[in-house]
Amino acid sequence: MKDIKKMLDIACEALEEKKADDISVIDISKISVLADYYVITGGDNVNHVHALVDNVEEKLGRAGFSPRSTEGYREAKWVLLDYGDIIINVFSKEDRRFYDLERIWKDGVFVDRKPTS
Repeated sequence: MKDIKKMLDIACEALEEKKADDISVIDISKISVLADYYVITGGDNVNHVHALVDNVEEKLGRAGFSPRSTEGYREAKWVLLDYGDIIINVFSKEDRRFYDLERIWKDGVFVDRKPTS
């Protein structure tokens, strides 16, 4: 559990560092076997989405965490980073509104994170 919290903190700090839009962290451990946490955020454009994803991968990689898989990077409309216990979703603004994952995972517990900056 300690590694999961560390991974979550590093990922959220990496997103905050690159000015991610409205980061949502949802504890889904009691309602899903997919992961313990679902992170949802967005970027303003393709370059911003790429910068967010690149920063998360770099920071988590330096800490010794590697993604199981990464999907959607080329199109940068919805990039999914699967770290096993944590799934990170980085959306374009339009796609985030369209898919509305916060509504889909509303039965989870929304984690109140204080920004580091």
